[in-house]
Amino acid sequence: MQGWLPFWPRTAAVSGEVVNALYIAELGICVLIVLTVVGLMLRFCLVYRRGSSASRANLVAKTWQWEISWTVATLVLFLFAFVWGAVVYIWLYDPPSGELQIYVVGKQWMWKMEHPGGQREIDALHVPVNTTVRLVLASQDVIHSFFVPAFRIKRDVVPGTLETIWFKATKAGTYRIECTQLCGVQHANMTGEVTVMEPAAFGRWLKQQGVHESLAQQGEAVFREHGCSGCHSTASTVHAPLMNGLYGSLVHLQDGSSRVADERYLRDCILLPRTFTVAGYPPVMPDFSGQLSEDDLVKLIAYIKSLAK
Repeated sequence: MQGWLPFWPRTAAVSGEVVNALYIAELGICVLIVLTVVGLMLRFCLVYRRGSSASRANLVAKTWQWEISWTVATLVLFLFAFVWGAVVYIWLYDPPSGELQIYVVGKQWMWKMEHPGGQREIDALHVPVNTTVRLVLASQDVIHSFFVPAFRIKRDVVPGTLETIWFKATKAGTYRIECTQLCGVQHANMTGEVTVMEPAAFGRWLKQQGVHESLAQQGEAVFREHGCSGCHSTASTVHAPLMNGLYGSLVHLQDGSSRVADERYLRDCILLPRTFTVAGYPPVMPDFSGQLSEDDLVKLIAYIKSLAK
């Protein structure tokens, strides 16, 4: 697009191409409707201008065939665009497991990225090209919004929740990150860059960061520091769920419902354990709300996920 439309924002991800196609189709429909309406207006202005010989008889005659035709036609176009948009929306907001998962914490006024190997970045994100990257997003203070224009992805990050989004970059290069939710006096400066690299270069970059502990290993330390191992280990005398194999499994609750043990579920278990109880276990889990930072939560979740392997 950018080759023959200089003003068109550059596109560098699979999601960008899909969103572009939808946008161009909707733009084409709008142009078609505008041209049709303007064309009819001009035709009537010319045909029925003052002094023309066009007949003005039967002005109140019904033209239901025309009315039904244009109503049905616009309805079909609308439904076409709606269904297409819904399919794209579901595709964008239902992230796959991903070949690489990175945790992103938004805080006033910066983005903190944490890689599985323990590498950390501030307002920067390094990823390999042609790799499905899954981002797990959290906010430490207020609502932020993670937006990469070149990838056509945007997700609001609400405090107290985890959000996920994904992308697959198709071109090596550097692309801007923006926060599109007014989050305070320095909101305009809450920007960053995604650096898309060849896989070999990305591997070298990871090794050059000098990290000695993975995110899961750091999470194990947090797990023990806060006494979680006293209840959730095989040697514990407390009747509590074990963490081994928990992530990704289906958990049955005492109220008869069930939930998949994903990142959101693990977060709720840690911060809001009394809102639901796992079937077969007493509600004795303490509330860690306010005791753990978003960084510690990210590490804990990474550790529990590692036990599923």
